[in-house]
Amino acid sequence: QVQVVESGGGLVQAGGSLKLSCTASEYTFKTYAMGWFRQAPGKEREGVSCIGQSSITSSYAEDVKGRFTISRDNAKNILYLEMNSLKPEDTAMYYCAVGRWSVCSGPRPVDDDFNYWGQGTQVTVSS
Repeated sequence: QVQVVESGGGLVQAGGSLKLSCTASEYTFKTYAMGWFRQAPGKEREGVSCIGQSSITSSYAEDVKGRFTISRDNAKNILYLEMNSLKPEDTAMYYCAVGRWSVCSGPRPVDDDFNYWGQGTQVTVSS
């Protein structure tokens, strides 16, 4: 059983910053691409960002480009999502997921390319 655990969510004012973290079991983390997704109330889950196993490939949703940065530390089995210039529309439950392959594909991550998910961490941005 692969365990995926997110942390770092919270309440922040618009314009502020948060840094999310995610860990997964060692073999899984080092082998596959990792992704961040989010789901706002009443909306479908959407892909936010993906990073390949070697950090060479990455992708971002258009509405977070230039504000969010994904990174990973394979030595520590930690995935990060640094979020700056946060907006109220970024409010959502954020999920970390383990990819089916070692690289990212497409302009943004999609559910079908990921097969292990965490429980999520809530991010709330106040106006």
